[in-house]
Amino acid sequence: MQPMSSPIPLSVLDLATIVQGADAADAFRRSVALAQAAERFGYTRYWFAEHHNMESVASAATSVLIGHVAAQTSAIRVGAGGIMLPNHAPLLIAEQFGTLAALHPGRIDLGLGRAPGTDPVTSHALRRSLQGADDFPRDVQELLAYLAPRDASARVRAIPGEGSEVPVWILGSSTYGAQLAAVLGLPFAFASHFAPTHLQEALYIYRERFRASRYLAAPYALACVNALAAGTDAEAQHLATSFYRLILGLVRNHRQPLAPPVVSMDGHWNDAERAAVQHMARYAFVGSAATVKEGLDDFIAETGVQEVMITTNTFDLDARIRSYELIAGIMG
Repeated sequence: MQPMSSPIPLSVLDLATIVQGADAADAFRRSVALAQAAERFGYTRYWFAEHHNMESVASAATSVLIGHVAAQTSAIRVGAGGIMLPNHAPLLIAEQFGTLAALHPGRIDLGLGRAPGTDPVTSHALRRSLQGADDFPRDVQELLAYLAPRDASARVRAIPGEGSEVPVWILGSSTYGAQLAAVLGLPFAFASHFAPTHLQEALYIYRERFRASRYLAAPYALACVNALAAGTDAEAQHLATSFYRLILGLVRNHRQPLAPPVVSMDGHWNDAERAAVQHMARYAFVGSAATVKEGLDDFIAETGVQEVMITTNTFDLDARIRSYELIAGIMG
């Protein structure tokens, strides 16, 4: 395999996926094994995403899981992609990530999202009020202030937290996050692995409106994609049926743990469902190493992103680790 002509950083997104017949403890063991492998393969970051009330996702207590994985790795950056800030008080997040940064200096990232990371009923259970989403820009700025160098005049301080200056990212699946990241001069990460529609528009807005800040002199954009590499195209497509069934559960609002692969998706979905899954998986690169390389090359050229984050859903952990190894190889 030939490395790409212009290698860019590669990172990993993990939801601590629960597979059929297993539990959260097993998901956490899998996450540790994958993070350790990603570190060996040279990946830059390993992020967890906050989701709630989903049978396939065990990363709800995101900061706890970040600490657990950071303690069992040594170099890879570990962080949140992201924390759904309206679910939390900014001071609490500053204290949590300040603690993580003190325990693992120079290795913690904090991505912030505006969405609830769940359904409306669960959102109410988390927030008691949905007003928090409207306060997102203000909450981000409050959080940044808590992480900044000590302000002697501040009446409320994040201890630990102040002075840690944990790198803060703005996440987005639409143009809203792009606008906020641009105004605040923060790095921007787009969730094109499940919300592909506004990727190009969001990247354009972010770059056009970016204002240099104490955090960044120029825009820095990351995009997350689905990718699954295996020995052959046919093997990868077989493994990917677990991923397609997972998305199908979202389409049907019938969410279940990640299921084993099937021989064919025929009979598992109708035409409308297949189209919905294919839309959500627009940026899913599945196949042999050569096939995935071609897809990633085209994606990078099309978007101009400075970093690609990869999420991979396979039932078998060894196949998942092998996929990340193959992708690291083709990226040089």
